[in-house]
Amino acid sequence: MRKKRFIPKRVFFQQEFTKYIPRITQKRKEEIGASPDQLIFRGTPKSDRVEMQLIHYGGEQLEETTIESIEEVTPYLQKEGFTWLNIDGLHDTALIEEISKTLKFEMLMLADVMNTQARPTATEYDSGLYVSLKMLRHDAATNLVFAENLSLLLNDSLLISFQEMKGDVFEPVRERIRKQKKRITNSGTDYLAFALLDVIIDNYIVILSAVGESIELLEESLVDRPEEGLMDKIYFYKRELNFLRRNIKPAKEMITNLVKEDYDVIHDDNEIHFLELLNNINHANDLSDSYRDILSDQLNIYHTTMSSKLNDIMKFLTVFSVIFIPLTFIAGIYGTNFSFIPELNYKYGYFIMLGVMALISLGMLLYFRRNKWL
Repeated sequence: MRKKRFIPKRVFFQQEFTKYIPRITQKRKEEIGASPDQLIFRGTPKSDRVEMQLIHYGGEQLEETTIESIEEVTPYLQKEGFTWLNIDGLHDTALIEEISKTLKFEMLMLADVMNTQARPTATEYDSGLYVSLKMLRHDAATNLVFAENLSLLLNDSLLISFQEMKGDVFEPVRERIRKQKKRITNSGTDYLAFALLDVIIDNYIVILSAVGESIELLEESLVDRPEEGLMDKIYFYKRELNFLRRNIKPAKEMITNLVKEDYDVIHDDNEIHFLELLNNINHANDLSDSYRDILSDQLNIYHTTMSSKLNDIMKFLTVFSVIFIPLTFIAGIYGTNFSFIPELNYKYGYFIMLGVMALISLGMLLYFRRNKWL
């Protein structure tokens, strides 16, 4: 199996993903004390322009187009069926304000949409339901995980999805609509919201599995060959897993809230699907907990293995030193500078001394071997 390339932390900031960093919520000074319904983009812009794609569907009808202004949405709302408007890019305050005025969504909802640093939540307003959570992206080359905020506004006939940048995991949902699958085309915007959330949560599991595969590969080298830099890899995956957990656990709370609360927009016949969402997010949460435990075990194994190797080295050096202690003692005696040492006049005295040293060394080695110290 081909191993994935590991890139040290110092190289991360040289990658194209630099624009997504920092990944920790930061509040700017100008945001402090702002009105809750004031339209302020809270976050880092991740796209240069705003793009809007519209799909109108229901029964036998299907229209898919790219629009340039919110006014173009109004005619579709007069037709039978359901409308899905996807917006990539959140930094255009004027466009967000136009959505509130034209499509009659409360300003407070749109202010929440522009707050990309908010926790996942589900809140019902007079004009519809607001849902937000993090959509995760995984870079296979670096094993880095990044998040963008996804917001959904929905009423009985319209669903608007807001993303921070172009590109998502919703293409399977679009294909189901294009193929006019009866379940999704006849079930309303609440089922469409479920389908979008289901794809996002399934993507959580896919990303966790990809990161988990790399984590499990570390076990191959932990005991046999704990290479230099293995500790850095373990800490890297701990950091990425903690980032995943910071986004998955609040999403679980939001899905639980969707299941428990009684929202007008979510019809009774679709509530069972949101229970399925809860099962999936619980599975993702269990996976993250499992891989966290595996990493902790790997860290303990690494420390144990390194301590064992150090003990083996110290044992060898100790045995080596103990063997040479009596040899050094003998050499010290015959290395003294006294004038009269009887053994110095023996013809074979030198060879006798070497023989005694060899016998002592061999005897000590056999003794250590018998006691399993070697």
